[in-house]
Amino acid sequence: MQIHCTKGIVLRTIIYGETSIITTIYTELFGIQHYIVKGVRQATKKSHSKAIYFQPAAILEVEVYHNELKNLQFIKEVQWAVIYEQLFSNVTKHAIAIYIIELLHRCLKQPEPNSNLFYIVENILQKIDTQADSYIANIPVYFILQLTAELGFQIHGKISEDTPILDLKEGQFVKETPLHPYYVSHDQSLIISKLLHLKDENELGNILLNRALRQQLLQTLQLFIGLHIADFGEIKSLSILQEILS
Repeated sequence: MQIHCTKGIVLRTIIYGETSIITTIYTELFGIQHYIVKGVRQATKKSHSKAIYFQPAAILEVEVYHNELKNLQFIKEVQWAVIYEQLFSNVTKHAIAIYIIELLHRCLKQPEPNSNLFYIVENILQKIDTQADSYIANIPVYFILQLTAELGFQIHGKISEDTPILDLKEGQFVKETPLHPYYVSHDQSLIISKLLHLKDENELGNILLNRALRQQLLQTLQLFIGLHIADFGEIKSLSILQEILS
């Protein structure tokens, strides 16, 4: 079994036995992977210092044993790849990050590497940590559009007089109202079109959304994902996020 060095973003961690954990990490080299970390919960100063690494949204540098034939891998060494300033302590920033992480976890069905998606998530988490509230409030909607593009079912086109309606089932702006119910209002279509064609990511803070419209957009785009990913399920952190962003 070979040892590899890779960056990884923690998606989920659960207790395993009396002293160990099983952690799900989205890695740069191998995509989503499950690791067992033995003895990390032992009542020693050294073990407790290691347990803190495996919080959802943590960006780590890990040495891992990797065997493609196994579903459960092992971590040899771990250290911080990024040390956050506010993400774990600021309630708003943490809620947005946890939503991003849960959304990513729900969408990743197979352990396929996608370095570009990894870099997108890594960049988004660091922006959440460092940017102002006016900027990060729009990140969840913006991230969904980036995520779906990387997963291969992005929304095509843009809103215009000839294509004023966003058809979620077809994933494109269309001229006439579809016969099915999976399409959205003009206000939502306008914002989605604007975000899709944003030339500079730093302009996110200039797009002003009220509470109701932001909630509608998140629900709409989650519906869009659910139409294209089987067993997408419910995002439990959405209600918390909407309450905090209100």
